[in-house]
Amino acid sequence: MLRTLRAGHALAAVIALVPGLASTPASAIPYPAKIVGEAPWRLAPGEWPQSKSDIKADPDTRFGALPNGMRYAVRRQAVPAHQAALRLWFDVGSLQETDQQQGLAHFLEHMAFNGSKGVKENDMVKMLERLGLSFGGDTNASTNYGQTIYTLDLPQTDAQTVDTSLMLLREAAGNLTLDQGAVDRERGIVLSEERARDTPAYRVYKERLAFLLKGQRMPTRHPIGQVEVLKTAPASQLADFYQRFYRPERAVLIVVGDFDAADMEAKIRKLFGDWTAEGPAGVDPDLGQVAPRKSEAKLVVEPGAAPSLQIAWIAPPDLAPDTRAQRRRDIVEMLGFAVLNRRLAVIARSPEPPFISAGASRGDVSNSAEVTTVAVNTEPGRWREGLAAIEKEQRRAAQYGVRQDELEREITEIRAMLKASVAGAATRRPSELAGQILGSLDDQQVVTNPAQNLAFFEDVVKDLTAAEVSAGLKSAFTGSGPLLFMASPTPIEGGEAALLAELAASQKVAVTPPVAQAQLTWPYESFGPPGKVVESRKVEDLGATFIRFANGVRLTVKPTTFRDDEVMVRVNIGDGLLDLPRDRPNPTWASGAFLEGGLKKITKDDMDRVLASKLYGAGFSVGEEAFVLSGGTRTGDLATQLQVLAAYAAEPGWRAEAFQRLKANSRTIHDQLESTDSGVLSRDLAQLLHAGDPRWAFPSREQLAQAKLEDLQGQIAPNLAEGPLEVVIVGDVTVEQATQAVASTFGALPPRPLQSQVGAEARKVAFPKPTAEPIQLTHKGRADQSIGYVAWPTADFWSDPKRARQTAILGEVMRLRLVEQLREAEGATYSPNIGYTHSLVWTGYGYMAASVEVPPEKLQPFFEAVSKIAADLRTNPISADELARAKNPRVEAIQRARVTNQYWLGELSFVQADPRRLDNTRTLIPEIQAVTVADVQRAAQAFLKDEAAFKLVVRPDPKGVETKQAATAPAVAAAAAAR
Repeated sequence: MLRTLRAGHALAAVIALVPGLASTPASAIPYPAKIVGEAPWRLAPGEWPQSKSDIKADPDTRFGALPNGMRYAVRRQAVPAHQAALRLWFDVGSLQETDQQQGLAHFLEHMAFNGSKGVKENDMVKMLERLGLSFGGDTNASTNYGQTIYTLDLPQTDAQTVDTSLMLLREAAGNLTLDQGAVDRERGIVLSEERARDTPAYRVYKERLAFLLKGQRMPTRHPIGQVEVLKTAPASQLADFYQRFYRPERAVLIVVGDFDAADMEAKIRKLFGDWTAEGPAGVDPDLGQVAPRKSEAKLVVEPGAAPSLQIAWIAPPDLAPDTRAQRRRDIVEMLGFAVLNRRLAVIARSPEPPFISAGASRGDVSNSAEVTTVAVNTEPGRWREGLAAIEKEQRRAAQYGVRQDELEREITEIRAMLKASVAGAATRRPSELAGQILGSLDDQQVVTNPAQNLAFFEDVVKDLTAAEVSAGLKSAFTGSGPLLFMASPTPIEGGEAALLAELAASQKVAVTPPVAQAQLTWPYESFGPPGKVVESRKVEDLGATFIRFANGVRLTVKPTTFRDDEVMVRVNIGDGLLDLPRDRPNPTWASGAFLEGGLKKITKDDMDRVLASKLYGAGFSVGEEAFVLSGGTRTGDLATQLQVLAAYAAEPGWRAEAFQRLKANSRTIHDQLESTDSGVLSRDLAQLLHAGDPRWAFPSREQLAQAKLEDLQGQIAPNLAEGPLEVVIVGDVTVEQATQAVASTFGALPPRPLQSQVGAEARKVAFPKPTAEPIQLTHKGRADQSIGYVAWPTADFWSDPKRARQTAILGEVMRLRLVEQLREAEGATYSPNIGYTHSLVWTGYGYMAASVEVPPEKLQPFFEAVSKIAADLRTNPISADELARAKNPRVEAIQRARVTNQYWLGELSFVQADPRRLDNTRTLIPEIQAVTVADVQRAAQAFLKDEAAFKLVVRPDPKGVETKQAATAPAVAAAAAAR
């Protein structure tokens, strides 16, 4: 739980994880106080951590065990209705593999979907699709160093869905057949995943882990494994690993959802009670010891990697059991790192900062070591400045500690989040609750609830002093080291010796105490006289109220009970891409500078500080038909949330340092994108699919280098100041509360036009012309990485809404066919992708696309397979089973989304200006359910035509030289000819 996060990580994640119950007095906690050099404390089969702890577990969860040693956790959660989350966890991962088994823990996870005593190969996924579970979204699995997890998210809790899902997990647990033919068919899929994972960032990660944990087991046991093992391991090796480690005493079943807990417990006992282990049990390996080391450096030159640097200290792992004293230490340490990270963030936002970003953290690494790091991302060529800055800031924190005012700020912010967690506890989603239990297993933590967490936190901080937090923070920077690790896309002069010399030089410079900051007030509580409502009407069937203020601002409010104490806000301003120039890239790439630039009267750092007790969000994006400000808050902070967003709309700061920081970060972005096939595709595809229209282009290297803040401001500011403005508020709020808060903020702004001034011509955008031969793009990654992509033009949504629904189901059928052909039958790829869009904005624009990651020699077979599938869909009706497997997961996904505030935030946007969208919302599910076999065939005949297809490939650069973005210029020019 908290110890797995450790200090310095995202504070929002702490909400669900801060532990509970009374604290131990500060004087009883010496620093350091850790159990080191011993094997991790182990629970006996069937035991839960609370049996060995002074912490009480969440009373709303049933924790149990079967006679065979399998544990289970069951919790009833009736909100949302008819949903459930199932997780099957195994205490085994890649660390348990021998040299000859590297990659088999993950390979075995794949085989859980490929045949068992009670389910034929490939039938498991089909069974779940018929019940409305989507493959990959609701049905998934993962393997890590020390654990393997199987995930099922149920859209319904009827007997058939629940019983089938439990049965399938039982089959995975102890009844896999592991047929040699099935194993051979799965190899290509696993190898495809290995190719996709092998990026510059992943290679840097492996090098960093090998350096930090030198001589230990973990750096030699990455979950993806060794290619040669994946290519050649026989089924018998998988069976041996399965028998030794998939055993009831290593398993935990988690079930959370809308059901009777006693009935579910009975089902588990009946279904899993006969599971018995066979043969000798697997033995957990020796993970190795942390070796004493002095200061060392490691430089990794990896083309395509972002420049980064870390100072690290390595200590033996903290193997203490989960107790109140241990949790108190963790909270104290976390607060210290929060202060340090705050200081680093302030430096990053300063004028001419020495680095782009920096952060500090401390955490246990798979029971192998306790690792403390201070990391920095720098501009190319500025690593010396970045290293010196983080070294001095770390030393300043260790030498002078934290101030009481800094500590109080972090306590205030965490307290606000914990209180919000308590307020929303009753409406947590089953997947969220299951995830909390799941997250406790690997570190043998006691599961506690938000009320316990808040009570314990308050007890810890009531008498907490800056001196104690300072002592805890200082003790974190101990152990072997400091070790210095740097990743760079190019060599640096002097190599590793230069790194150590720079570190030594910085350590000789004296540091001064941190300076206290002045007290501030929030300057945006008033925007003038509140606006007056001139129109209000309610749409009864959708539970939404439409309001118009005298200044032309529109407000749409939908009160919900989906999530207690949660309110979501979206503000749509101006016309977005519709109103941007057609001769240059849109400013999306730099939108982060808009928020980081703060407000006219207050910087981003000062805003964060003065609003520390408030919960609010601030997002900004460039949409197709509006510039979008967004945020999420609790009911009591709605006024503050709207003040923040209104201030960004009325008085953005446009600070040059925020733009320069983002621009500096973009200097290596092209190198990073060009290092993989997926990176090149993500960079170039949008412009190609819009016939070369520059508004969808990613800026070139030259455009990024020459970019100016004035250009960004010139494209955004007029829309913010003068464009139509609507506010959408959804959540735990009344219409009156929302109206009052908007009246005092957006309703008080100068007048706005009601309607967009964009004409019909601006809504025209072209799909590219067909390509007889695929457009060729290249990347600088592995020689066996490539992507094939094909797209067919369809139509916009408004020209025929029912046909748009039918075409979407056609896309889902195409997905099923590609998975069955390319993944299951041929083992060619990990995950074929299907995408489709029917624009609500661009007249006549829509498309369906299929893509796949395969070795270059399999690109042509991919295009042939897609063409053959398309021809069959045009010529022959699909089966009723295929139709059900395409429609049911889609319908269930929408049903689940409809009980979230985020869904309605999108659905209710723009509806006042375009009432057609209300009918779109009303008819969505009925029209999908009404799609027939004949509808799908007609859609295929209308759109899946070989002669209309746009194709492209991303291949490895055969010359092995730098791939300039200019290489895509011919492709863009060809696409532009359609405009």
